[in-house]
Amino acid sequence: MTNYKPKDFAELIGVSVKTLQRWDREGILEANRTPTDRRYYTYDQYLQFKGIKTQNDIRQVVIYARVSTKNQKDDLQNQVSFLRQFCNARGIIVDQCIEEYGSGLNYNRKKWNKLLDEVMEQKIKTIIITHKDRFIRFGYDWFEKFCMKFNTTIVIVNNEELSPQEELMQDIVSILHVFSCRLYGLRKYKKQIERDEEIVKELQDGNQSHTGAENQDSQDDGHLPICL
Repeated sequence: MTNYKPKDFAELIGVSVKTLQRWDREGILEANRTPTDRRYYTYDQYLQFKGIKTQNDIRQVVIYARVSTKNQKDDLQNQVSFLRQFCNARGIIVDQCIEEYGSGLNYNRKKWNKLLDEVMEQKIKTIIITHKDRFIRFGYDWFEKFCMKFNTTIVIVNNEELSPQEELMQDIVSILHVFSCRLYGLRKYKKQIERDEEIVKELQDGNQSHTGAENQDSQDDGHLPICL
C-alpha cells in the first residue's frame, strides 16, 4: 500500500498542508502516525476522500515487466516469475501480464503506452512492478501521480536484483551520447553564426567602401573645371 507524506497527499487531493492539519485536528480526515509520530496518509484514504468504493471493483490487476533488449530474456522471465510469486503469496489475482522489450528512456513503448491508455479509460486498478525503473527510468513520481488521478495504484516490490545494472550504464551512455551530439551541434551552430557574422561584416565593410568611393567621385565631379 502506498503511503504519502502530508505535502504529497495535499497536492494529490488539491488542498493545502494547513487544511490537512486542520482536518486532522477536527477529525474530518485523520492522519496516520509512524512510531516517531510523523504524519502520513494512505491510498485508501485517498479513495475515501474521492468517494470511490473499492468493493466490487472489476478493474484489472496488471503485472508489468520490462528489459531493454531481447538478450535479457532471462531477466524478463525472472521478473515475471518473481511478481507472480509475490501476487500468489498475497492472494492477488492477476488479470494481465505485460512483458516488454525497450529502453526505460523510451516514452514510445507500444505496450507501455497502451497500458497508460487503459489507465485513463479506468480499466486498471493496480500495476505491479519489481522496481521503479522497470516502469520508467526517469520521472517515475510524475507518472505515479498521473495514475493516481485515475485511481490506479502502482505497487513496487522493490527487488533491486531484478533491476539490471548494465541497463543503467547503457542508459547513461545513451544520455551522454545525446547531449554530446547536441553540444557538438551547438558548437557547429556557433561557428556558423560566427562565420555568418564575418560575412555580414565583410559585406558591410564592402558597402561602406563602395559608398565612400561614390561620394568621393561625386565630390571630384563637382570640382571639375568647365571648358568653354
